[in-house]
Amino acid sequence: MEPSLIIDQLTAGYEGKAAVQNISLNIYKHKITAIIGPSGCGKSTLLKSLNRMLEEETNTFISGNILLEDQNVMMMDKEILRRKIGLVFQTPSPFPFSIYKNMTYAPKYYGVKRKADLDDIVKEKLKMTGLYDEVKEELQKNARHLSGGQQQRLCIARALTSNPRILLLDEPCSSLDVNSSRHIEELLMKLKRDYTIVIVTHNIAQARRISELTAFMDHGEIVEYGDTKTLFENPLKQETVDFLNGEY
Repeated sequence: MEPSLIIDQLTAGYEGKAAVQNISLNIYKHKITAIIGPSGCGKSTLLKSLNRMLEEETNTFISGNILLEDQNVMMMDKEILRRKIGLVFQTPSPFPFSIYKNMTYAPKYYGVKRKADLDDIVKEKLKMTGLYDEVKEELQKNARHLSGGQQQRLCIARALTSNPRILLLDEPCSSLDVNSSRHIEELLMKLKRDYTIVIVTHNIAQARRISELTAFMDHGEIVEYGDTKTLFENPLKQETVDFLNGEY
């Protein structure tokens, strides 16, 4: 397997206190990597560190190295970095305007001007998320009038308009019903053909269903990381056993 992202001795946190510490692991191309662990263990902080979104919050710090295509992301222009590593948040967050404008916001910002090109991007990315046929007659509709599941798929489609290499998702199904969650899971399984995906999830069954690799975190550290099937069926650490058995 070839790594998309190499994380080396990453430490990050808030107001001088580390939320994650000494994290080292590889994120592999065209795989879904799940990050699981108890609430407050540092999963979201780790995720937001990977494209330096953590730095947009107050009194935060990051140290260590994260290599993307042999480039240290700590030395990259943030705008360039976030084109390559997209992040979708836990709560669906469409911009307060039309579906079409949501989808063309990033392409326009990055210089796409021709309406025909913008139309192609909108159609392509909405089709990738299975949303196009549902909204093609309503592209001028306010995106916030979509259902929760549709809003989350729109946010994923919007993230794809920048053509990222890696897609980060922070609890993307936590506020969705079972049917919408299933749609998101099926979508991610398709998207991994073209993208590398990292998903933070509190849903252990979801991690087991859709990921090839799983990292179990606790107290800001990686306790165990490896092949999902092996980690779930034959974990090496007692902490992992206890967590998976609901005894944590």
